[in-house]
Amino acid sequence: MVSVKKIVMVTLVAVTMLGLGGLFPHAEASKLDEVQSRGCLLVGTTGDYKPMSYLNRETGRYEGFDTEASELLAQSLGVQVKFIPTTWSTLTADTLAGKFDIAMCGITRTLAREQKMAQSNGYLVFGKTILCRKDDAKKFKTLADMNKKDVRVMVNPGGTNEKFALANLPDCTLIVHQQNAEIPGLIAEEKADIMITETMEARRYVRDNAKLAAPLIEEPFTKNNFGILMQQGDQIFLNYVNMWMEEMELNGTFARLDAKYIK
Repeated sequence: MVSVKKIVMVTLVAVTMLGLGGLFPHAEASKLDEVQSRGCLLVGTTGDYKPMSYLNRETGRYEGFDTEASELLAQSLGVQVKFIPTTWSTLTADTLAGKFDIAMCGITRTLAREQKMAQSNGYLVFGKTILCRKDDAKKFKTLADMNKKDVRVMVNPGGTNEKFALANLPDCTLIVHQQNAEIPGLIAEEKADIMITETMEARRYVRDNAKLAAPLIEEPFTKNNFGILMQQGDQIFLNYVNMWMEEMELNGTFARLDAKYIK
């Protein structure tokens, strides 16, 4: 015959275990599992930002620091990578809609993005600067030199370059051009005078086009980091991406990619 004392003890144990179950829930499903089950990492990219991620029209392949880095991230997960085209104007909407697992194409970490999306730890310090024709390099030393009606400033729509120009150059003649990758050539062809860009991009275009200059590249107007963008709510996936990034820093991979694509 079961004693009352034993029944009470069993009941207490059961209640305690149920209580602890609330403290130690089963691990929730993560994007990490989904990516590995799918067999590929979906990477959103604008493909218009040398040297971070650029679609080579001749080969039909993406190139750049972020392109190779995202391929290495996929390898760490044992999967392939598939690039999903997006634009700077639709980047937020596409991320929120889950059109890709991550976006990685020279994306600036911002507080505005952090409010809506998750951002990885930062990598590669850079800042806003200008690209102009070499013959005009001495004309533009300050924002005041550029903030004039007769100075044509060209930016791509929807990104931080346009936001910077609107905030800091209200009196210039602002030209919004859809294709970011075409703007340096248009500056060289005198279709505009200045491109608002970032130090990483400016270095590459000055290297590639002898007509161009980046006179303020060593003294950028801002300092930022790039980050990997994804949906909020998946701490497991975000933790993995951040740890992978730390490994890339420690083992010298990011330094190698920097030397290959930027410096």
